Amino acid sequence: MPRKTVPDLQRMKAENHKIAMITAYDYTMARLVDMAGVDMVLVGDSLGMVVQGAEDTLSVTLEDMIYHSRCVSRGLTKAHLTVDLPFMSFQISPAQALENAGRIIKEGHAQSVKLEGGERSAAAIRAIVQAGIPVVGHVGLTPQSLHALGGYRLQGRGAEAAKRLIQDSLAVEEAGAFCLVLEMVPADLASRITEELAIPTIGIGAGVGCDGQVLVCNDLLGLDSSFKPRFVKRFAELEAPVADAVKAYIQDVREGTFPGVEHSFVRKHPAPRLARVY
Repeated sequence: MPRKTVPDLQRMKAENHKIAMITAYDYTMARLVDMAGVDMVLVGDSLGMVVQGAEDTLSVTLEDMIYHSRCVSRGLTKAHLTVDLPFMSFQISPAQALENAGRIIKEGHAQSVKLEGGERSAAAIRAIVQAGIPVVGHVGLTPQSLHALGGYRLQGRGAEAAKRLIQDSLAVEEAGAFCLVLEMVPADLASRITEELAIPTIGIGAGVGCDGQVLVCNDLLGLDSSFKPRFVKRFAELEAPVADAVKAYIQDVREGTFPGVEHSFVRKHPAPRLARVY
């Protein structure tokens, strides 16, 4: 099966086929989610929190994104790969946005880039698209703006906020984005935006009415039991099994039961004696 393209993903909306997107940050996870049949893989700047252990995404660099994109791309044979433009890699000017998007495509081997913001990012989206690089938009909760938003909060609650979110979504579409992520948006508002737009919407904390969904791989696999946002469904609980496996390894090492004979290499001839030099 060939890699999913932009027209393939847009066709899925037209045919009412839901799009499944998952984040991945390394070759192994990319290979596994691709093997499972995911439609899109996102190398998100969420790697700042998930991989690097930071409190937010703001310290992630363009070089970080390119490196992880390159790793993930090696594990994909079918899924479409999109990669975040990190904080301050596109906000200064459309020229800056285009240059950095080009690096992600050329050096990171991605098929598209994703960037946050509605009307304020329209010029950047337009410049990137006009250069032939597909763009995924992102509105609602935009983590790079967490200080301006007052934290990780539901967006579009009141009438005015909902109106602005609709305007932002339309601006992203009009600028040429082929897809739009809606994060932490009331389900009814996300459904309305999905109906209004010709491009697919991908929800995270935005209800079932979107054209697709995205989750962070570590969250859906249950690798951190302390992180329990409302919008995450754990499809596995792997934190304890992974920790138990490591504990079992440590015990075997300390007791001398690992490695066993079956894990060792044996010479056909005895090892030569060490010659001491006096």
